Amino acid sequence: MSTEENRLLVRIAELYYNEDKTQSQIAKELNIHRSTISRLLKKSRENGIVKIDINHDMAGTYSIEKKFESLFPLQKVIIIPTVSEMGKKTLTQLLAKAANSYLHSVIKDSMIIGFSWGESMTAVASELQEMETENVVCVPMIGGPSGKLDSDYHVNRVVYEVAKKINAKSILIDSPAIPETVELKNALMNTQFNKELTEIWNNLDIAVFGVGSTGLSQKLMWRQFYGENVLSALSSKNVVGDVISRFFDENGVPAQSDLNNRTIGTTLEQLKMTKIRIGISESVEKAKAILGALRGEYINVLITTDETANSILELMGEKEI
Repeated sequence: MSTEENRLLVRIAELYYNEDKTQSQIAKELNIHRSTISRLLKKSRENGIVKIDINHDMAGTYSIEKKFESLFPLQKVIIIPTVSEMGKKTLTQLLAKAANSYLHSVIKDSMIIGFSWGESMTAVASELQEMETENVVCVPMIGGPSGKLDSDYHVNRVVYEVAKKINAKSILIDSPAIPETVELKNALMNTQFNKELTEIWNNLDIAVFGVGSTGLSQKLMWRQFYGENVLSALSSKNVVGDVISRFFDENGVPAQSDLNNRTIGTTLEQLKMTKIRIGISESVEKAKAILGALRGEYINVLITTDETANSILELMGEKEI
């Protein structure tokens, strides 16, 4: 191969791979036919001018993603590769960044987007990059914690921050997530505002939420929010976890309980009517809860870590990847 031909191959490779120019743009710039550009790019690989390396860590997560897509009716699976040194805060941030990227790809004008509460949701709101939208509405999918939790985790804060970043309208809720009695819950749901909010829940385009696990019921946040009596009652019903404070067993079957009857928020039936249901969660302790949510089809977009995903596969008797 002559020096001139070698220089041409290098030049075309630089334009295509490093400067992200299309083959048509390169053909026009170098005054060469487009089909010739394609042939020379192939030749540059064959002659070792261009070497393509596959990141095997990422290749591994791709295999896990494909596995989950074959096991469950999922629109999208995003698996985050991890190393043992990563702490909880770092993992939450990585999941939130992945959710941010995915949300940017699916949010369209005139959509209604619902959010739950918690650490994952607070991280999503924090990491979300600004984007311009028109006629988008952001809403809470559950009532507030009534002073039981740090205000950082309040659903209204999540909704407001996201709406501000994407130029959307925010609708906030002033009802508690779990009133003390069913009668009080029914009275609150009969207000005009909550009637309108219920209709909005029937028409969500996107739902974004975390997955809670009864395996982590000793966490201070859970004990503060639900109370010891509620958690004890749930443990006797073979409950494994929740989404939007709606609890279910390992097969995704909803748990019938006094808590469910008192909860102000999107029902699991309303959630399943939502086109895009993004579940963001990680940890080996939550694997059984995430599996239940997948079996119940409450999630159709899963964002988790490779370690969590392999724990789910192990629970199913599937080979880890």
